[in-house]
Amino acid sequence: MKTYKVLTINPGSTSTKIALFEGETCVFSKNVSHDANELAKYERIADQLPYRRNMILDLLSEANIALDDVDVFVGRGGGLLAMEGGTYEVTDLMLEHARNMQNGVIHPAALGSQLAHEFATKYDAKAMVVNPPDVDELQDLARMTGIKGVNRVIHLHALNLKETAIRHSKNVLNKKYEECNFIVCHIGGGVSVSAHRQGKMVDGFDIVGGEGPMAPTRCGSISVADLLSYMKKNNYTVDDVKPLLTKSGGFVSHVGISDALELTNRASQGDHYAEMLWNTMIYQIEKCIGSMAAVLHGQVDGILLGGGMVYNQDLVRQITDTCSFIAPVSAYPGEFEMEAMAAGAIRVLNGEEELKQYTGKVCWSGFEWDS
Repeated sequence: MKTYKVLTINPGSTSTKIALFEGETCVFSKNVSHDANELAKYERIADQLPYRRNMILDLLSEANIALDDVDVFVGRGGGLLAMEGGTYEVTDLMLEHARNMQNGVIHPAALGSQLAHEFATKYDAKAMVVNPPDVDELQDLARMTGIKGVNRVIHLHALNLKETAIRHSKNVLNKKYEECNFIVCHIGGGVSVSAHRQGKMVDGFDIVGGEGPMAPTRCGSISVADLLSYMKKNNYTVDDVKPLLTKSGGFVSHVGISDALELTNRASQGDHYAEMLWNTMIYQIEKCIGSMAAVLHGQVDGILLGGGMVYNQDLVRQITDTCSFIAPVSAYPGEFEMEAMAAGAIRVLNGEEELKQYTGKVCWSGFEWDS
């Protein structure tokens, strides 16, 4: 079987991560930091494309890395309408939607498919995206809410969640992802808890919209009545409280920091507030894991923990002690985003997975009675 060469590109708010793979082996990786003043020169994120592209090319040139024999360039993906999970070919329609950020989410991840396309065109290779941020595979029962016309969507760390499940299926259970049921968590700057049934992420929490456990910068689920009361008491507008969803909630709201290591250090030094805050976040994660177990009718092959905070042994111990009655708990500290992008492309090139086409239409547009 051929060993394919893949370059993965993951644009972030202040950096662009790149990694070169030969098969599943990473032979070069770099996190390219971008000067904030330089980025500020560009009115729109789309305008940053030449700057980021040239910076990547300069870096690879300095490392004496040629791209002529790269088989496929994989971008992070972003700005796209909701779709099923999988590996997608970068097409003109995808590029148009990425440039326009068709889903309304303004984030540099939308540059991923565009950068992959530019490199692929230059070096006569393929361009793909793998499990972009807009993956939506919810079962219908997970969509309805108690307000007519308001249906649930989810925003999760789909790329890392699915790759963790794929790897555990293959390496631990010697099965296909499509043959297993998992509860998969990403526990980092944001906290995703999701239910995976036979290859589909059928339920989870909208961590951009304020669902799920609290996280270092996110408030998580709270009572609507309590939020309304909080807004009235402080004379806050929607714009005042919206940052609590992703930027100023969680640890930041309570103690003014987002660093989990600093919080746990404070707790170990006798700070009861920090200790309670840390344990409360873990407690909420455990509650969410329990709810996903119910979604899977108790038929769970494993509870998988990924993300940066999983390096903390106390967090892993607490979740294991509380949730191992559901299924075995396995820890995968860190994240597999770059590896996941390469692996998705390689599965397609090996014929193990079908290359999908982006339709430009949301994969779910509402119940029949909504219209």
